[in-house]
Amino acid sequence: MGNRLSKIYTRTGDDGTTGLGDGSRVPKDSVRVEAYGTVDELNSAVGVLLAVPGLPPAITACLTEVQHQLFDLGGELCIPGHSAITAAHVTQLEQALDGFNDALPSLKEFILPGGGPAAAACHLARAIARRAERRVWALARVEAVRPEVTQYLNRLSDLLFVLARVLARHERGAEVLWRHERGKGA
Repeated sequence: MGNRLSKIYTRTGDDGTTGLGDGSRVPKDSVRVEAYGTVDELNSAVGVLLAVPGLPPAITACLTEVQHQLFDLGGELCIPGHSAITAAHVTQLEQALDGFNDALPSLKEFILPGGGPAAAACHLARAIARRAERRVWALARVEAVRPEVTQYLNRLSDLLFVLARVLARHERGAEVLWRHERGKGA
């Protein structure tokens, strides 16, 4: 394990650069920093979701593991050439997704992002996951990014959508469906 921070401020970023995990410095608004920063934001959003009281234990266990994996994924993005996320991680998300989705009815309409506090927090995390995926794809256009990273984020956003559905039913009994015909003829 590398050095731990004993002093939080270093002043080294005052010039608009930040250090990557390999020691190189890049602009704070570089596409790489934007990618791993958005993954960090996603991890924080999952933490907000986990702070909602009364989550089903299976969801808590799943999302806690996701947080560890997101930390690893951020590390992979912060250290050029480093590998942390594997095909097994993607498969693990797919299995969790299938398990949580099996109990849900088929979805025939769009649902509104909301529900109770946990479902709403999960929808927000899902939206951030989609943005993180877009940021990583932007990075992949200019630097090498392993496909497992983008696959992981894609599956995670799908998992968060399914978990939001599960949580809406857990908190409120059902999702709120989008009424695409509202207001017509009224």
